[in-house]
Amino acid sequence: MASDAPAAAPSGKEGAAPAAAPGARTTGRRSPGSRTGARGPGSGSPGSRSGDERLERRRERRSRWYRRDVRWSPYAFVAPFFVFFLAFGLFPLLYTGWASLHRVELTAPGDMEWVGLRNFSRLVSDEFFWNALKNTLTIGVLSTVPQLLIALGVAHLLNYRLRGSMFFRVAVLTPYATSVAAATLVFVLLFGRDYGMINWALGMAGIDPVDWQNGAWTSQLAVSTIVIWRWTGYNALIYLAAMQSIPDDLYESAALDGASRWQQFRHVTVPSLRPTILFTVVVSTIGATQLFGEPLLYNGAGGANGGADHQFQTLGLYLYEQGWVNLHLGRASAIAWTMFLILLVVGAVNWLISRRLRTSSQGR
Repeated sequence: MASDAPAAAPSGKEGAAPAAAPGARTTGRRSPGSRTGARGPGSGSPGSRSGDERLERRRERRSRWYRRDVRWSPYAFVAPFFVFFLAFGLFPLLYTGWASLHRVELTAPGDMEWVGLRNFSRLVSDEFFWNALKNTLTIGVLSTVPQLLIALGVAHLLNYRLRGSMFFRVAVLTPYATSVAAATLVFVLLFGRDYGMINWALGMAGIDPVDWQNGAWTSQLAVSTIVIWRWTGYNALIYLAAMQSIPDDLYESAALDGASRWQQFRHVTVPSLRPTILFTVVVSTIGATQLFGEPLLYNGAGGANGGADHQFQTLGLYLYEQGWVNLHLGRASAIAWTMFLILLVVGAVNWLISRRLRTSSQGR
């Protein structure tokens, strides 16, 4: 039997909401996009646009500062070196060269009289200059050759695995950290004529006491001993660092060929250390040319004359004597520039030898 109620109209979609009755008022919320006057994503309010512009300007400013920092920071880091070099290196060098062409006294450094190359020509006929040059060369040979040989042997011993190797490395470097004055005064006592420990040891061996300070060769040997004691450890550590960079394969190959320790040292270690040995020779030669503190303090109250007969007066002492004892700044400046020219010759010889060694190694 059919129902009297009217049948519901079928929906177009399953689960669809029923249609609103005619004249009914909708109360649902509208979607944000359906509001009248709604703005798209790119059309923000004036306040938001100004905030974005400020943020963009801030990012651009930071980027600009970053680029400047990356570009100029390295120059700022190295600038102090160049400032100090100009103030205490280049300017004194140029001013000394200018003063060497004038007659100028320490009592009136502002009064300069042009003399040209006269200060240099006087050095050619100055017997004290040639004596100082000869003493500098002699002390340089007596100190440099044993110093580097001992340093090479010490570095070879330290290169092996020893117990307490760090202690021995620090102990070797200790003389280098010692003050020049303290070391020289100790050696003055050791080489004393009457109560020195060296003469005491010679007396125990039946040898007569030696007047170390007043003899020509003995005084130079004593000064050279001070230099050897102070700088051997420094060069030994340089050699040790170079030895540790030699590949172990070379020593293993030499051992397989039946080479002894001494043969490995001669044919593997020494050839590999040629550039380092050349470097230490040049640095030691420069140091010997500028030797000043050891002979000055070894003479005690005798001043800068290097002994009664100038037997151990170096170029550094002669420069000091002319400039600060005799008050002749012009002559002292000429001596300083002569020493500078000698060092340039040493540098040129170093460059030629290193170039030849590099060419010979590439040829192999």
